[in-house]
Amino acid sequence: MLHAALLTSPHAHARILSQDTTRAFAAEGVRAVITGRDYPNKTGSPLADRHVLAVDRVRYAGEPVAIVVADSLAQAEAATKLIDVQYQPLPTIQSPKMSYYSNTPLLHPNINTYVGDSAEVNPIPGTNIATHVPIRKGNPEAMWAVCDEIVECEVSFPQSHHAAMETHVVIAEVTPNGDIDITTSSQSPYSIPSLMQATFGVQPSKVRVHTPYVGGGFGGKSSPYIEPLAVAAALTVAGRKVKLRCTREQVMTCLPGHIGLEAKVRLGATRDGQFVAAHITYWFDGGAYSDRGVIVTRAATQDCTGPYRIHHVHCDGFCMYTNHPPTTAYRGFGHPEQTLVIERAIEIMAHKLSIDPLELRLLNAIGPGDTTPTQARLTRSSIGDVHGCLVRLQQLLDWNGTAAARKGKTVIAKGIAGVWKTSSTPQNASSGAIVRVNDDSTITVLSGVVEIGQGTKTVLAQMVAELFHIDIGQVNVVLEVDTQTHPEHWKTVASRSTLLAGNAVVRAAQDAIRQLKKTASFVLQCEADDIHVAGGYAYCADAHDTRAKIPIGALAKGYTFQDGHTVGEMAIGHGSYTIEHVTKLDPTTGKGVPGPEWTVAAQGVEIEYQKDTYTYRVRRAVSVVDCGKVLHPDLALGQIKGGMNMGLSLASREGYVYDDSGAVTNPQFRVYPIQRYGDHPTYDVAFLETPDLDAPWGLRGIGEHGLIGMPAALANALSNATGMEVNHMPMTSELLWRLQANEGDGP
Repeated sequence: MLHAALLTSPHAHARILSQDTTRAFAAEGVRAVITGRDYPNKTGSPLADRHVLAVDRVRYAGEPVAIVVADSLAQAEAATKLIDVQYQPLPTIQSPKMSYYSNTPLLHPNINTYVGDSAEVNPIPGTNIATHVPIRKGNPEAMWAVCDEIVECEVSFPQSHHAAMETHVVIAEVTPNGDIDITTSSQSPYSIPSLMQATFGVQPSKVRVHTPYVGGGFGGKSSPYIEPLAVAAALTVAGRKVKLRCTREQVMTCLPGHIGLEAKVRLGATRDGQFVAAHITYWFDGGAYSDRGVIVTRAATQDCTGPYRIHHVHCDGFCMYTNHPPTTAYRGFGHPEQTLVIERAIEIMAHKLSIDPLELRLLNAIGPGDTTPTQARLTRSSIGDVHGCLVRLQQLLDWNGTAAARKGKTVIAKGIAGVWKTSSTPQNASSGAIVRVNDDSTITVLSGVVEIGQGTKTVLAQMVAELFHIDIGQVNVVLEVDTQTHPEHWKTVASRSTLLAGNAVVRAAQDAIRQLKKTASFVLQCEADDIHVAGGYAYCADAHDTRAKIPIGALAKGYTFQDGHTVGEMAIGHGSYTIEHVTKLDPTTGKGVPGPEWTVAAQGVEIEYQKDTYTYRVRRAVSVVDCGKVLHPDLALGQIKGGMNMGLSLASREGYVYDDSGAVTNPQFRVYPIQRYGDHPTYDVAFLETPDLDAPWGLRGIGEHGLIGMPAALANALSNATGMEVNHMPMTSELLWRLQANEGDGP
């Protein structure tokens, strides 16, 4: 196997004047040196706005400029240092809000020539707007006059890192017949063949993708970003496997991260606390290339009000090009962002109206019969119980209406947030499954879901075991995904796996059981509808019937009688499911149904703040989630508590720090301080169960919801503790000191 190493740009914005690869080619062990001139193709989804390797211009510090392929990784890395690239630095844009204004340089002057999916992205030529998502509901401009109180605030936070344990790795090989074989730590293996077609002109049927057990993703491995780089290397040394493994520093500077945001919100209410109107503008820091940042923008914008009833809404979501690294999905997919924005406005409104913040949220909690910002009409199945989540949070957090209690220089304060999220899945998002009965009466399940630690395949095994009435140990769900042998699954993102794959697996299991019953009916001489399948056997349901039970393994390939003749068929069940009730959003008003249902929650924290040192610790964190149905209590708790930890870490300490030129200055864990062992508060989690009628067992996706409200709850707690408006992340002691010292509103 050969090894590839990347040469990346040290400049955030520059013209490439020349590239000399002569010395690198001559280095020991080097098999190939590849630059943008070798593969000038555009790539990217949903908008092909970047080259495989930079051509003529780099737009962020860390952008891949060249690839060296060598016999060893050390040789490849050494040879990258021998490539001579001459740059001419250009002015940089580091603020998405500043990028919005017309007097800033255009980062993509030819954006009108880019190929993209118009249903997913709406770039505006002549601007730095990668996409614009408008939401227009009611008539907010006419309603400001009837508001007794209006509050405004601005919120911001920088881009950040996913911090999955495993970094991005791809092994690519071009076989002698021209097929491309890829092994990758991706959350979206089935999107890779079509991307290879768009980028290199290779037929999707000639691309085979393997995805083994993945060491964490959190959305960071949802977009195929380094796969085109590895394939370009493999095409250059056809017939040899090439491995491209990114270091932690490269993941943090070269690959897409968590999106940044600058936002402004205006919220109006009546004297008794009824929300009347909201005007919200998001300027998302999508980085140098659009990637999934444009979809994150849509996801945040479509749910901009949070789980609250607001009849008049004007919201604009702009995903802006800047000279920062590109961005992709991150756990919560735009909802931690929109939650922080609206929840800060609600908290300020509560203080202005002298209303208990929790009571204000209860008064305006959205419910069945109400409409979302996109004017989707909600039912009990689609929205769950927001009111119930808030009431249970009140109990668990011991909320008594007093948000802060002072004892000398120590302040004990609480903060809360309401949470909701629907997916941003396309209307044709689908999943397939195969359930095979084996000779030993065990069951094998094939599904295209990628196991990234979320436990989906354990839950799928539970579902099959429940339907077959057998122990879960008799069900084997194949963990590795192979796109040419496993039925397709859209993507392992958006908390949609149990809905999509779960429905597909249920249908496949039911199909296999139907086949077993049909075969057993010939053997047992009774109607197929009278056959029961349970405990690994098929038998007639008549309690007085004395005929023997038949092991389902004996029916797996039909049933062979003693005289040798066989009846029935192989018991291989097939099932598929395509998402339902989802419609496109109107490009002018945003009207439509963006997802099949909303999972709702209420979250809160209790902190201990030291006024003299501007330090604090989180004592308790509480989440109440309406999960539809808890299928696996331990996995459900793990998902929520893990998300809570991630949300508190993101809010309190995480974020890229850029120098004046636009380069990330903290691309290692020693200077990027994620929450560590010993930093954790006490986590309390409770579940409500309002079933989603379209999901197996009524379940709802919960993989992201533990994170979503934590930044907002912490910001509200710190605001209550300090008496200042804490509207910016990360919420460090330095930020609190700066706010207190009136040295600015942000870091």
